[in-house]
Amino acid sequence: MTRSDAQTLLNDLTKSQSLLRHMRSVELVMEAYARKFGENEEEWAIAGLLHDADYEAWPDQHPHIITEKLRGLGEEKIAHAIAAHYTKWNVPYTNLMDKALLACDELTGFIIACCQVRPDGIGSLEPRSVIKKLKDRSFAAKVERDEVYKGAEILGVDLTEHIQFIINVLRQNREELGI
Repeated sequence: MTRSDAQTLLNDLTKSQSLLRHMRSVELVMEAYARKFGENEEEWAIAGLLHDADYEAWPDQHPHIITEKLRGLGEEKIAHAIAAHYTKWNVPYTNLMDKALLACDELTGFIIACCQVRPDGIGSLEPRSVIKKLKDRSFAAKVERDEVYKGAEILGVDLTEHIQFIINVLRQNREELGI
């Protein structure tokens, strides 16, 4: 599957601009992590781009619709990573891409939420501010903090360094993402 094929699939399934921005931001972070780890950048980016593609239309069946579509296209590895991007689904993490998608999803969304309450957006955001906001359960209350912490643990990265990595990627793309 190419990035263009993935974008076509995404456009057929998702219309919400905020959800599209979330998936694009996770795509960018996943692509950067693939580069860092010496993995397949396009494959990792596609996993990030499509991880919530079925959520808007079929929230009760998420992620089964998108994973079935991907499996039908022969994209088992991407489908598996998407099937595993939430710990409570109890899907085993069989490779680094699975672990990275879990570690990047909730935290990337949370960091963008942090940007939205700052006068300069992501401009001067630092990990300590994100960590402070993580402790405030009333801020971005729908973000599951356990997923953030467990994701970093499963990926085997220091949380502060992980947050900084994501901030750096998002900062490089701040104009496109509107942050």
